[in-house]
Amino acid sequence: MMAQKDLVVAGVDVAKDKVDACTRALGSKQMFASTEEGRREFVAWLRRHKVAKVVMEASGGYEREWAKVARTAKIDVRIVDPRRVRSFAQSAGRLAKNDSIDADTIAWFAETFNEATGQTYDAAREKLQQMVNARQATKDMLIRLTNQGEHELPAAVQRLHKRIAKAISTELSKLEAEISALIDSTPHFAELAEIIESVPGIGRTTCATLIATMPELGRASDKVVTALLGVAPYDDDSGRRRGERHVKGGRRRTRNTLYMACMGAATRYNPVLKTFYERLLARGKLKKVALTACMRKLICILNVMIERRQKWNPAHHVVSGSSA
Repeated sequence: MMAQKDLVVAGVDVAKDKVDACTRALGSKQMFASTEEGRREFVAWLRRHKVAKVVMEASGGYEREWAKVARTAKIDVRIVDPRRVRSFAQSAGRLAKNDSIDADTIAWFAETFNEATGQTYDAAREKLQQMVNARQATKDMLIRLTNQGEHELPAAVQRLHKRIAKAISTELSKLEAEISALIDSTPHFAELAEIIESVPGIGRTTCATLIATMPELGRASDKVVTALLGVAPYDDDSGRRRGERHVKGGRRRTRNTLYMACMGAATRYNPVLKTFYERLLARGKLKKVALTACMRKLICILNVMIERRQKWNPAHHVVSGSSA
């Protein structure tokens, strides 16, 4: 069996009208047009070079068709965060940037980090994620429109805003219903939803976001899922200096959704989180710090529940001595 280090990796830089591909091991680089012919040439190139893994950055959706092409050819695909790749390039002193260089850098990144070895692809999850993202974008439009209504505007503009807001609200309700229907009609989503929504304070919107954007739940350690969410505290020490621990990174939209859920669950609906939250406040923690700690506790609880396929049971989640 071919060793991991011997697997041929292709880095792919995706643009709107083309992609640049590179295999560092074989020193091969080529550009392919975003056409049916270009995609056929891309697959032929991958097979000719015996590529086992294709790695590309998230590129606003343009990467999806190319990822689909590679997966259809039975080749593993990994979509990576472009910020990580750019930071990797800068740390290596690679300051020049063009499409060909980027493809080489992506391949180098994939060869360096073991986690860039392929992802389990779930077409239903991709569809759900697109719908969840669309829901959030639609919600943001409605919020911006509402905020504009707080200022004095001509009557004609106010009437226009009301009509648009009503139409957006109607479409938002339809989209939310379709998201819910997709979850209920997809067996592994329905199973996850039954577990997640058994937690007091978590509704369908938060549940859908977690299913769509946190596939690692139940499969990774608490340390990993808290880091992915962006609620893991990181040290800031140097020598004798002991700095404050801060959370950073992670999946911002998922974190924001869970934060809003925790504002209700931690302070009203969930007795376990409510007790934990009040204990932290009594110790002098700021409300935002305490809520972040509640998010960290909640995502760890969900991680265990999904791993064990167990519904919420407050007896299993007693308040520990965890600090914020």
